[in-house]
Amino acid sequence: MFTVAGPVTLLEPLSGNTSLLIKINAIYASKKSKYQEILIVETEDYGPALVLDGYIQSTYKDEAYYHEALVQPAMATHPSPQDVLILGGGEGATLREVLKHGTVKRAVMVDIDGDVVELSKKYLPLMHQGAFEDPRAEVRIEDGFVYVENALRRGEKFDVVIMDLTDPYSSDIAKQLYTPDFFNKIKRILRDEGVVVTQAGNSFFFPEAYDMVLNAVRENFPIVAEYNVWIPAFGYAVNYIIGSLVHDPKSLTADEIDRRLSQRGVKTLFYTGRTHIGLMNMPVFRKINRV
Repeated sequence: MFTVAGPVTLLEPLSGNTSLLIKINAIYASKKSKYQEILIVETEDYGPALVLDGYIQSTYKDEAYYHEALVQPAMATHPSPQDVLILGGGEGATLREVLKHGTVKRAVMVDIDGDVVELSKKYLPLMHQGAFEDPRAEVRIEDGFVYVENALRRGEKFDVVIMDLTDPYSSDIAKQLYTPDFFNKIKRILRDEGVVVTQAGNSFFFPEAYDMVLNAVRENFPIVAEYNVWIPAFGYAVNYIIGSLVHDPKSLTADEIDRRLSQRGVKTLFYTGRTHIGLMNMPVFRKINRV
């Protein structure tokens, strides 16, 4: 790979009519994989960043907000998560967050694009922090849809499934993994106390796509929780949806969350018991239609 000195400007689409300008000081790697255009860059405000098809996926300065918000509420909701499946998450930060839990015995990360994983290993060490080398981690380079179908045939079971995929409106790769049929497959590979969480794009700019994912989860899980977190490098609040068979994340107290994190040896920068309560009680952002 190579390094290109900047500065240059990344024009990142937020919607069809709004974009974010981000100053890039260097390009460390650029590769067109079988599935997408991959860039690893140095941004002025956010430090090193992974960019896929023109969309920032993670940056050093704010990735903890995204990844802790994605992983920790679902993991803390489950009383004892031991087997965890991650779909996507090529830079390894989601895997890192899962492996913080001392209860975890096996964490399977499935990403379709091996080039993203290999470039992240080389250029983004503070993202994965050695998670790929953890003996509990299994990294599979394959289609998440196919992996789940094969897991069903094998009778494989998980306690928590975490979907860290590209947005349904930004890439054709992930669209089939946001359907009611796919969430039904997820439900069938979960144990009786299972929990699934997915990032769901942005409900303000893309309400139709968000509602599609929300309804797909609601069709399959009796307990559903919605929340969102503002991510500076994205220029908007990212939405997350939890689906659960038994456990309600909204019923947990701040003290119980902190107790579970402490007992499992989890250390975080953003997520705490009080953060959890705030997330579960914050309204989801939608466009306000005034009469």
